[in-house]
Amino acid sequence: MAALAPRIHEAPDDLLAAIDYCYEQGWTDGLPVVPPAVDRVKAMLAADSRLPETVIARHPATGLDLSLHAAAVNAVMAGCLPEYFPVIVAAFEAMDRPDFNFHGSTASTGGSAPLLIVSGPYADEIGMNADVNLFGPGNRPNATIGRAVRLILRNVFQMLPGISDKSTQGNPGKYSFCIAERARGNPWPPLCEAQGYARGVSSVTAYAGGGFCNVENHGGNTPEQVLGSVADAMANYGCITLGQTVVILAPEHMLIVAAAGWTREKAQDFLFSQAKRPVEGMKGVGKYRDREYDTQHGEEGHALAESGFMHRGLRPDDILITMGGGDAGGHSCFIPSWSRGRGSIMQHAPIVLPAGKRS
Repeated sequence: MAALAPRIHEAPDDLLAAIDYCYEQGWTDGLPVVPPAVDRVKAMLAADSRLPETVIARHPATGLDLSLHAAAVNAVMAGCLPEYFPVIVAAFEAMDRPDFNFHGSTASTGGSAPLLIVSGPYADEIGMNADVNLFGPGNRPNATIGRAVRLILRNVFQMLPGISDKSTQGNPGKYSFCIAERARGNPWPPLCEAQGYARGVSSVTAYAGGGFCNVENHGGNTPEQVLGSVADAMANYGCITLGQTVVILAPEHMLIVAAAGWTREKAQDFLFSQAKRPVEGMKGVGKYRDREYDTQHGEEGHALAESGFMHRGLRPDDILITMGGGDAGGHSCFIPSWSRGRGSIMQHAPIVLPAGKRS
């Protein structure tokens, strides 16, 4: 289905009445939206040099297209400023790839929400939060960029709760699930560099996240202790699958890991090797499948996959690890993947700005 042509709605010339009009049209996530006045939509579109009708994503099940214009309308409604728009565009260009499984991750009973992780200098340029209260409220870019994703899923792709979105319980990230990687004090290379982008180029990583699991450890003072508690969260029987993983280490935890000389790759190896449960235990909770064990331990299985155990993921690089949050507090987090297996694979894309502006 081709992208729908833009339409002008004649709304009441009163702000509160215009907000009520948006509710009446079914355009909200349950919270009030900013009425998408024409001038605001045009300002949003100016942040991308392509034509407004350019299609940046397509939903495989509904057949609906996302044009830049439609994305801009929903970004305005979410409360975004124009400088946030390139992040939204990059996120949908990443999610448009087949391996992300746009339909399954947005329609399934699993209740996932697209987690966006912005890495690189552009996060600081637009004032994103990578620090205290990282996943919480109070920061306009984080909150509204994540919310724009949800409004686009609802209003453009028609992923409607209870109709096409069949989440059993959902999760709060369905309102907004967007953070920035913390660069200040981060001893490891930024994700955008690890992803192969040129120096100075920022990126967005999109991950179909199943929820948020706080990992508290105020007593651990070695990498093995800190990461051991993370691995235990990753491998709890309610979450362990062959799926990927996102781990955001608090600065307190990251400093313990890095001070011992551990690289991201060493931490990934440790987490993969330790995030495991015995086959008998998996059978005991009804989650063991021969085909999944064979996939993990077959000819192409990773050397760290231990016989008689099911690990989370297929290999260490299935685990994205970076730093985020405030300086104080031994609180890191694990975010499980959507689905019972590898239904969605995280994707990333560069943030591209109009000519003459930095990325």
